[in-house]
Amino acid sequence: MNPLNKHDLEIVATKGRLLGLDMVFGCASGHLGGSYSSMDILATLYFNVMRNLNTEDTTANNRDRFVMSKGHCTPGLYPVLAQRGFFLEDALETFRHVDGHMSGHAEMCHVSGVDMSTGSLGQGFSVAVGMAMAGKMSNEDYRVYALLGDGELAEGQIWEACMSASKYKLDNLCAIVDVNGLQIDGKTSDVMPTEPLDKKFEAFGFHVLKIDGHNYDEIEAAFEKAKENKNAPTVILANTVKGKGVSFMEHNPGWHGKPPNEEQYKQAREEILAKLTALEGQNNG
Repeated sequence: MNPLNKHDLEIVATKGRLLGLDMVFGCASGHLGGSYSSMDILATLYFNVMRNLNTEDTTANNRDRFVMSKGHCTPGLYPVLAQRGFFLEDALETFRHVDGHMSGHAEMCHVSGVDMSTGSLGQGFSVAVGMAMAGKMSNEDYRVYALLGDGELAEGQIWEACMSASKYKLDNLCAIVDVNGLQIDGKTSDVMPTEPLDKKFEAFGFHVLKIDGHNYDEIEAAFEKAKENKNAPTVILANTVKGKGVSFMEHNPGWHGKPPNEEQYKQAREEILAKLTALEGQNNG
């Protein structure tokens, strides 16, 4: 498919936030904050960056892979997969329902387009390293992308995986860290400080890029630079806003993993829908 322009990417991301909101409200459970902060990155990845995606053959060997290492952010991932055509949007209505397959954490056996089941923080990135290593060993040219949370970086397994990625010069691996500064218990700087992230990743042998994670030009440019980088893995440190797109959720750690009540749902939906309507109106103007 042809890549989308910035305007259409913003439509995908905004609609994704709306769908994610409906998912979480519908089952009274889910993680909106980190899903919303990463939505612009996910939209860009699936519509403009990842190659050879085939909604009819989701195991095609030449496809680029994506691992949602912060596996609880399915209200971000699933709406983007639906819009990309991996399954019908109606399936999102079964999110976290006992009689459905849209589980709260990324699930590869029943959700089309998911490359790895994740949820236990830290483990997804190790799998991504393994995928990239397998590609090198089999002389395949696919790339592997992994999205991590900045709170997730407190897991020691992340840094073990970084050592392996650097040792084996996995230039087909690109990590993206959603640096929104918050996690379930508050600021990452208070819970378990991990800064300076750029210096840490550089010390582990990574090519480091720093961007605004809501600026589509910067997001796409970073992914292009990652492709050009050779003999070392790349990490993109994306500065984002947790809860992006809903006024009362933005910068608020309380919205890490709780559903809105009816009044909050109504307000959030009105805010997102107003933006979506304006964006779609620009297409018709």
